[in-house]
Amino acid sequence: MGIVARRQLPLRPAGPDTVAALLDWYDRERRDLPWRSKKRKKADPYGVWLSEIMLQQTTVKAVIPFYQRFLERWPTVFDLAAASVNDVMAAWAGLGYYSRARNLHKCAQVIVRDLGGQFPSTEAGLLPLPGVGPYTAAAIAAIAFGQPATPVDGNIERVISRLFAVRHPLPGAKKELKRLAATLTPHRRAGDFAQAMMDLGAAICTPKRPSCLMCPLQTDCAAHAAGIEAQLPVKLGKTERPGRYGIAFLVLREDGHVLLRRRPSAGLLGGMLEVPSTDWLDDWVPMEPACGGAPVHADWWPVPGNVVHIFTHFRLELQVLRAIVPVDASLTFWADADRCEWVARRDLDGAALPSVMRKVIAHALKVQ
Repeated sequence: MGIVARRQLPLRPAGPDTVAALLDWYDRERRDLPWRSKKRKKADPYGVWLSEIMLQQTTVKAVIPFYQRFLERWPTVFDLAAASVNDVMAAWAGLGYYSRARNLHKCAQVIVRDLGGQFPSTEAGLLPLPGVGPYTAAAIAAIAFGQPATPVDGNIERVISRLFAVRHPLPGAKKELKRLAATLTPHRRAGDFAQAMMDLGAAICTPKRPSCLMCPLQTDCAAHAAGIEAQLPVKLGKTERPGRYGIAFLVLREDGHVLLRRRPSAGLLGGMLEVPSTDWLDDWVPMEPACGGAPVHADWWPVPGNVVHIFTHFRLELQVLRAIVPVDASLTFWADADRCEWVARRDLDGAALPSVMRKVIAHALKVQ
């Protein structure tokens, strides 16, 4: 069955009337989010920056409790800059993409040390800061300072691709979508406009089954007029994630402490704590040679079942070996002993453990 265009009247090109309609809708329907300023009130740059870093590749629902805990613990950029990086990493644990936490801490220190605690108000001034890319710089400039900047996230890409019926597939269409979005960005209320676009994409112009009858931009939407809104934006097919495999060694000391190792600061899960493991390889390593690299000499017991965790670019599967060792167990022979520490089980909730390692520990300790 072919696509039937819905519109008989001429399509009104997206322009100033589109912006006005969206802002009117936003004033009525805006989401109440903890980092948003009240209507007509000036936004807090620290809160905007913190939320935008946390929201990178993470959902609003997941971010809200982390954002609130961060603000309670470090209410200003001065407080965050004075914190230890390990405390920041521990507070971030579970939010994922841990390089964001390291850069968050570095950025706070730069702002306090070099800028007197004041955030730059322009995209150009924000871009050199650690962890701040083009999208984040535009978002902070628009939302916190009212600059006519154009942040384009996934929600805004979807709205713009439908509004202008852009059929070129992502990611190749990103530059064009950014250009088109910039043609709508108003000089006044640029921050509200950006947030309105985000809210529209999250609540109405959704990836599947967009609610076009409720959309304030329906009369301007070229994709809706052509009956192709559900097909846009066009995305190239995703390649299957490769698999990686390894063996994790859960060492439980007789006094109830668990052995953890701190990962190198650079790279995946950098600076976080982990259950010691073999390298994560493209295939399973036989258990006998793998145990030769275990952190302690012990009787290792395989925990039934494996732990599976999905990263952005690969699927990880870990077999877990568990051992109970005396309090005076020595690590001196092990190459990574200087990166290890014993953590009491009661303190694991507050440790800088990524989600995959919390899965490993829960899996290993469920059998007593």
